[in-house]
Amino acid sequence: VQLQASGRGLVQAGGFLRLSCAASGSIFSINTMGWYRQAPGKQRELVATITSGGTTNYVDSVKGRFTISRDNGKSTVYLQMNSLKAEDTAVYYCKIGILTITRARYDYWGQGTLVTVSS
Repeated sequence: VQLQASGRGLVQAGGFLRLSCAASGSIFSINTMGWYRQAPGKQRELVATITSGGTTNYVDSVKGRFTISRDNGKSTVYLQMNSLKAEDTAVYYCKIGILTITRARYDYWGQGTLVTVSS
C-alpha cells in the first residue's frame, strides 16, 4: 500500500489551500482517515479525522476554517484549508487506516507535504 499526498504550497495569510492524499495498492477497505501536522520545533499534532461513516473531528484551532472529506471510490482524503494563518505553517501528514486484502490492519502515513503561510 502506498500513500501519495499533494497540495503543498506557499500562501498568504487569509488564503486557502487544498491537500489531498490518495491510497493505492492491496486495499480491501479503508477505515479512519486523518491529517496531522508538525510545525518546526513542535510535536506532531492531530488536525482532523474522518471515519468510514463520515464522522469528523477537528482540533479546536482549525474548527470553522478547515474541512476534511473523503472519496471512498478514489481512496482519497482531502483537507480544505481556508482563512489560513501563519501558525498553520507546518508539514502536513495524512494517515489512513487500511484493511488489506489479506485482512491485515495497518495505519499508513503519507510522506508529508509542506504548507507555508506568510503573514
